[in-house]
Amino acid sequence: MFGLKFSRTRNTSDFLAAQPPPSSRVLRSSRTTLPIEITAGRDRSVAMELNGVHRSFGNQTVLRDLSLEVRRGETLVLIGESGCGKSVTTKLLAGLLEPSSGEIQWDGRPVSARSPIEKRRDRLRLGYLFQGAALFDSMNVYENIAFGLRENTTLTETQIREIVLERLREVGLAPNVGNKSPSDLSGGMKKRVGLARALAMSPDIVFYDEPTTGLDPIMSGVIDHLIVQTQQRRQVTSVVVTHDMTTVRRVADRVIMLYPLAKLGNDESQIVFMGTSDEIFHSTDPRVSSFVRGELETPERSDNEGCA
Repeated sequence: MFGLKFSRTRNTSDFLAAQPPPSSRVLRSSRTTLPIEITAGRDRSVAMELNGVHRSFGNQTVLRDLSLEVRRGETLVLIGESGCGKSVTTKLLAGLLEPSSGEIQWDGRPVSARSPIEKRRDRLRLGYLFQGAALFDSMNVYENIAFGLRENTTLTETQIREIVLERLREVGLAPNVGNKSPSDLSGGMKKRVGLARALAMSPDIVFYDEPTTGLDPIMSGVIDHLIVQTQQRRQVTSVVVTHDMTTVRRVADRVIMLYPLAKLGNDESQIVFMGTSDEIFHSTDPRVSSFVRGELETPERSDNEGCA
């Protein structure tokens, strides 16, 4: 393997032999100066919870009285038609949005009870692969992956280089990809770079927002394989949002299906299915089976529109 010699003020096209990744798993925040145990073991079986969460945007309610848990070490997949609140749910779990009401817990402790410094520290345990990869256009691939390490740790550039190259290798990309601009990448390569960036801080929990959207079947299979590989190698907890039932079958330990509020009565739960990937393919609930098979719903339900 070859390493990438990088400097913020120099060209990143020179490659040097890389050293093994640093063995220490403890990073120190340059902002908070608090130790951050990125892969610290925890005994609790529930990593994250939503308890009675509501979320509205203006007059539009997207989530109503939603309660769910994410179990440590599992791959939880959230499905449902567009606009039912899947991505909003993951952003709430990750602390990227705050609930209108209700409670979010990380490791059994309310997020609202944490100080700003604690929230910043604990967010570094989370990795997020955004739907469009959300790479910084003004940075090359190397700089994108290194960004979080530079902003949140006191690692040297040599250590950062080693981590960046290791993450590129993990997602099946050659070291020289580090010198490319995001505009030079295919859709599948952008997803892989986004995953490499999400893994750079060695997170405990990784969120994947529509990881295979816009990809051909072969590249979708590659991304699904990386999700499974990441979970197995790193023992991370994964939360995946998808419309792709092939992805559900390949990666899910547990599946939750959300339903649009506009199609529900006031007392009906927004969660219409919770179970294994095998069980969802055999569900007799017409709302679930129609989605799984890609069929039109019954006229009574299809007259309504989903939430925004």
